[in-house]
Amino acid sequence: MSAAVETLKRRHDFLRVAAAKNSRALRGLVLQASPNSNNSEDIRVGYTASRRVGDAVTRNRARRRLRAAVGEVMPLHAARGFDYVVIARAATVARPFVALRDDLESALKHLKVWRDE
Repeated sequence: MSAAVETLKRRHDFLRVAAAKNSRALRGLVLQASPNSNNSEDIRVGYTASRRVGDAVTRNRARRRLRAAVGEVMPLHAARGFDYVVIARAATVARPFVALRDDLESALKHLKVWRDE
């Protein structure tokens, strides 16, 4: 059974995930993970792209690509009960989608939050 992916929206959630210092940087993205603060079994994901990624159009494209990769991978393979923040990098927009999805899978495995369905 795949879990629904909710979106992190509040700044304090992003800061809490970053404070956990559990992250993996790859060429196409950076993934941060932290257990949920509310002890639920939800998978919550936040997306961010700084100005280093590019102008507004480029940042929005990067976030859309990250959302698409998360939508394919995380409902099936991300550990439940965790909050994740996916950070776009300069290479996110130009990276082939299959490689971006592989980066996400690799980061989940490295952070030990991978689960087999």
